[in-house]
Amino acid sequence: MLWVKAFHLVAVVCWFAALFYLPRLFVYHVDATDAVSRDRFCIMERRLYRGIAMPSMIATIALGIWLISYNWSYYKTAGWLHAKLFFVVLLIGYHHICGAYVRKFAAGTNTKSGRYFRVFNELPVIALIAIVILAVVRPF
Repeated sequence: MLWVKAFHLVAVVCWFAALFYLPRLFVYHVDATDAVSRDRFCIMERRLYRGIAMPSMIATIALGIWLISYNWSYYKTAGWLHAKLFFVVLLIGYHHICGAYVRKFAAGTNTKSGRYFRVFNELPVIALIAIVILAVVRPF
């Protein structure tokens, strides 16, 4: 179980790294003024989303399910886990919204500002704080 937990944590760290960096790329992309830079950001965003964020999300979810399966009788009634999973579901939604922005930038149809993406970039921090507190403190 400790090996599964270790790899789960590695996957979570990689997923959050991608979710923190991808919206930052969106900020830079919005501010880019030349076609070469915009094309470069499209490539970076696509590679980050498909090559790191997506595999990390899948690994996080798969390994999390594996961890829960070790003691399902306890976890099915653990309120803290239900709350944590709520934030994980929100994070999965955020992940897919990022994917939609990657596609919009690639198609040249983004209408959001750099300021929007600066605020958007802070949302996974809230999820991270909640998830870590719920997993470590287990307040209920």
